[in-house]
Amino acid sequence: ATRRATMGEAPEPGTQAPLAAVSKVELRVSCKHLLDRDTLNKSDPCVLLLMQTQGQWMEVDRTEVIKSNLNPVFAKIFTVDYYFEEVQKLRFEVYDSHGHAGVGTHDDDFLGGMECTVGQIVAQKRVTKPLFLKYGKFAGKSTITVISEEISGNNGYVELAFRAKKLDDKDLFSKSDPFLEIYRVDDDRSEQLVYRTEVVKNNLSPIWEPFKVSLNSLCSCEEKRKLRCVVWDYDSRGKHDFIGEFYTTFEEMQKAMGENKVQWDCMNPKYKIKKRNYKNSGVVVLLDLKIHRVYSFLDYIMGGCQIHFTVAIDFTASNGDPRNSCSLHYINPYQPNEYLKALVAVGEICQDYDSDKKFSALGFGARIPPKYEVSHDFAINFNPDNDECEGIQGVVESYQNCLPKIQLYGPTNVAPIISKVARVAADEERTKEASQYFILLILTDGVVTDMADTREAIVRASYLPMSIIIVGVGNADFTDMQILDGDDGILRSPKGEPVLRDIVQFVPFREFKNASPTALAKCVLAEVPKQVVEYYSYKAFPPRCPQSETPDSNLSSPQ
Repeated sequence: ATRRATMGEAPEPGTQAPLAAVSKVELRVSCKHLLDRDTLNKSDPCVLLLMQTQGQWMEVDRTEVIKSNLNPVFAKIFTVDYYFEEVQKLRFEVYDSHGHAGVGTHDDDFLGGMECTVGQIVAQKRVTKPLFLKYGKFAGKSTITVISEEISGNNGYVELAFRAKKLDDKDLFSKSDPFLEIYRVDDDRSEQLVYRTEVVKNNLSPIWEPFKVSLNSLCSCEEKRKLRCVVWDYDSRGKHDFIGEFYTTFEEMQKAMGENKVQWDCMNPKYKIKKRNYKNSGVVVLLDLKIHRVYSFLDYIMGGCQIHFTVAIDFTASNGDPRNSCSLHYINPYQPNEYLKALVAVGEICQDYDSDKKFSALGFGARIPPKYEVSHDFAINFNPDNDECEGIQGVVESYQNCLPKIQLYGPTNVAPIISKVARVAADEERTKEASQYFILLILTDGVVTDMADTREAIVRASYLPMSIIIVGVGNADFTDMQILDGDDGILRSPKGEPVLRDIVQFVPFREFKNASPTALAKCVLAEVPKQVVEYYSYKAFPPRCPQSETPDSNLSSPQ
């Protein structure tokens, strides 16, 4: 499970580790002056978005098809991950679609393409470029415009459900076929399409499907920003008839929360002037509005969520006698062994997120004093009431002190330690707030013996605020351990119950032997921010006290 780093490189001495978390970017597309490929009516354009990975162009997504329109504004929003540290090449291809045959089959349906990078669009916010046909030929005067918006962490999205009543009838032999468009009015008075509903055929009182939009795209997260809503009667030739419009704001829409409904007169300004007793061209009703806040890892950390770090060390006999220099537990005064290297690399990053800098340190698979019975979850400082050590250095010292006192044994059972941390995490979960998240780092030299119990314990743990990182030390065959890392498929308990979320990251240390210790930490911790956010989102726990909100600002923004 090699992923990109999200928690940042090793920090400079005395600085906080930077968090280069991935941003998501929304892209909206429109075209002007497209070529007309159809003899009888205008082209039916559709835009494909391709991304370059390892030199290959792969289709990521495509817009809807807009019938008979050479200046289409597409409602589809493309969402792409943005990595500041990478050049991400994009290609937009416009095709004339023929419905049945799909898109992009014939050269004569190709209306032009454009290439750029995510970075260019993000930096300029709005990019307009000419479309090119093959061999660098201009596609007439055709252009494509791409507008980008970052979905910032503290943003969230809103779910809206609209209907209309008694709309004007625009069709001679049947009733209107209405659809609704919502535009955001920007500071420069330009309008940005936020959403276009589906068409409800032959119905003057349509109920449109509920839909979700990000607060960023709806109103740039400003509740008082003007929104223009327009109702049209759909026409298959692209000449839609205007039924009416109204203006509103997100602030006004929020009155529709709970049992309330909000409604607007749908007005046709021309009729208002012409007809003396004109009231409206129908009413539009907002039946329901739900706000879903979306938080980032940083929001939780800044809200005071502590990362509690536990390390579990394998003391089974297969490691070799610690007094022998071939042993994985050999203490060489000049060179830390693999256990220590892995522990320090991961621990140093975690300690930045733990205010008390106390780490629980446990051992398994050894016979321990006084009775020399095998234990699978003993405190390596031999204090059963408090297994915490002061900082990473405290863990290192406890590890070195305990080696001479224990007898390496077996088997390699890790379920007891997973369950032990899970019990603490379960107590934390009962507080119903995002205050502590647990990371368990298991360092082991072999494949676990109690695989069935371990799988069961991981499925249980996936419902709790915890993540598990397993680092395989030494040269054993770790193939079976890859099962625990849900990347190749979903991990299931022996009874077939799937994990709620993928919480295990497995890495063989040897893959990082020659790399810097930061590379190991980067790899195993890359998933953690996502796992933290997934857990609290599933539980619907918000961050505790975001520092951005002073007590005064709560008055102005209804949360």
